Amino acid sequence: MRSPARVEVLNTGTEILFGSVINTHLSFLAQRLFPLGLRVQRQVTVPDGDAIRDAILESASRSDLILVTGGLGPTSDDITREIVAELTRRPLRYDDRIFQKIKERFDRRGLKLTDRISRQAYVPEGAVVLPNDFGTAPGLYLPAQDRIPHLFLLPGPPRELQPMVDTYALPIWQRLAGDHDIHARTFRTTGLGESYIESMVGERLLAIPGLELGYCARMGEVDVRVVGSRSAVDAASEIIQSELAPCIFSTEEKELEEVIVQLLTAKQATLATAESCTGGLLANRVTDVAGASVVFLEGNVTYSNDAKTRTLGVSAELISAVGAVSEEVARAMAEGALQRSGAAFALSTTGIAGPDGGTAEKPVGTVFIGLASCRQATQVEKLFFPTDRRTFKSVCTQYALDMLRKRLLEI
Repeated sequence: MRSPARVEVLNTGTEILFGSVINTHLSFLAQRLFPLGLRVQRQVTVPDGDAIRDAILESASRSDLILVTGGLGPTSDDITREIVAELTRRPLRYDDRIFQKIKERFDRRGLKLTDRISRQAYVPEGAVVLPNDFGTAPGLYLPAQDRIPHLFLLPGPPRELQPMVDTYALPIWQRLAGDHDIHARTFRTTGLGESYIESMVGERLLAIPGLELGYCARMGEVDVRVVGSRSAVDAASEIIQSELAPCIFSTEEKELEEVIVQLLTAKQATLATAESCTGGLLANRVTDVAGASVVFLEGNVTYSNDAKTRTLGVSAELISAVGAVSEEVARAMAEGALQRSGAAFALSTTGIAGPDGGTAEKPVGTVFIGLASCRQATQVEKLFFPTDRRTFKSVCTQYALDMLRKRLLEI
């Protein structure tokens, strides 16, 4: 195989193109390939049927390795196996071992075999069978031959494809890949915009020979990704850390809430929340993390003014004087949650999500975020996120969690 190998993923299935099935294969396959020095150069999705033939031929002209998913089942639209046998000039041969394994699976479940089930036991001559431990259709590996590169035929259902790849395909990919000096590192940041980050590090990173640089922006986050040789990635990492360290919350595939739970756990600290405009999203993000029960004590969704008073002890006179969306109320909410729960830290949110309710002094998108702790003065930040309600809530919780992260790390 040429180095570096050119890999393409061909996903088959009309249901994917209809949008009725979400295609998760690319993410999984790319993550398994990269540590081996193999990178996906292109991904194509085609409907069931003859379009598969054209797609394989097109990919074959520019690829060293093609991964095909779907079309290996027993129904009339599952013709990937037959198309590949035709293209590679490998006649289909019946493999009784495959059929017996399928039969045993049906017998265990008390299901009746149909005539079409036996189609899955036919294998292109010379192909390596990849057993399916969680389904009936086996995967297949066909070594490169003539004008067709290495082909891997994998089942469509993720519950079958993923364990098949990990158990049977990965060792073959390892042999095909050989040794490559290719590495990647991702720096997950929050609090800075994509263009601002590029202005801080982009020029110096692009000057590193052989380094591939990429940015991926999401709500409240920007990932900085560097790919290259070990020395290039190490040089890039020094630049990124020196400029962006306070904003980097992870160099792994971790969400900000995971980092928060880990930091709280390490410090044996606890958290409570008091939310108004975010409607419980802050607590939801934290409790989505496994192990959150060790550090998260309680969440209070005090949407109405009466609830703020009744639950958190926020003075009704204070709300009347300065308004629910104010620095003073955000502080009182955080301190009320801290006292009520006995936690080490408490976060509060109060704002105007819109589209109505804003004023000239407090327009839609205004939010106050409070952070109270048992050993330091309460911190309140006034911010402005003029966007739709869903995005507003998400960005508010992102900022709140990052306030806590910086407090925990003493940044």
